[in-house]
Amino acid sequence: MTRPRVLVTTSTGRGTDLIRTDALTGRNYSEALVAAGALPFMVASLAPELCGALLDGIDGVVFSGGVDLHPRHFGQDPLRDLGEVDADRDRFELALYAAARERNLPVLGVCRGHQLINVAEGGSLHQHLGPELTALGHSQKAMGGEGHHRVELESGSLLARAFGAESTVTNSYHHQAVYAVADSLRVSARSSDGLVEAIEGTTGAWLLGVQWHPEMAFRHDRQQLAPFTAFVEAVNEARLTAA
Repeated sequence: MTRPRVLVTTSTGRGTDLIRTDALTGRNYSEALVAAGALPFMVASLAPELCGALLDGIDGVVFSGGVDLHPRHFGQDPLRDLGEVDADRDRFELALYAAARERNLPVLGVCRGHQLINVAEGGSLHQHLGPELTALGHSQKAMGGEGHHRVELESGSLLARAFGAESTVTNSYHHQAVYAVADSLRVSARSSDGLVEAIEGTTGAWLLGVQWHPEMAFRHDRQQLAPFTAFVEAVNEARLTAA
């Protein structure tokens, strides 16, 4: 079987040398997908009406990390500690997510992508994890993707099966988090303070979101390739079913 083709979303940024707008994301997303057996294709945040055409010939979608989701998408006004947002990316990715689900494509969300899944399915977010919500450090200082805190994996979840374990030590680079979990999702993992660290779909195509960055960790902690491996396995299974 040929490698499945996986679309990877990107952030929008400014180049330092030319007057232009760049589509940016860590190469390690692509490296993790290649290690898991897929062929990645990065896509800029484009017009939402292009989402259907962009998914032609695509077997799965990874929603990558990045800036905050605007709280208007879960019915709230922005609080003082809301970070940078990207209206164009929000519109594009919410449309891309809907199109991917309509086509029954497997979806993996990482950090912002994990939060986007919950919002797209009707859930909400903590706009900022202040000390009144948790004393646990969810935004670590070490920037190399090192393990930072433990998360407990829910028994019987697809994430627990992927890791073959009851817990794992993850890195942590976020100040928002899933709050009200959408009815169509279940919690796959939590940190010791009770925050949701992973979610998965209960209906439709394979669906998983993780709050941490396994793509930053898999080279020095091979266990962290598990979300990507499980995703690619689900993609290949869907391809065989559709054949």
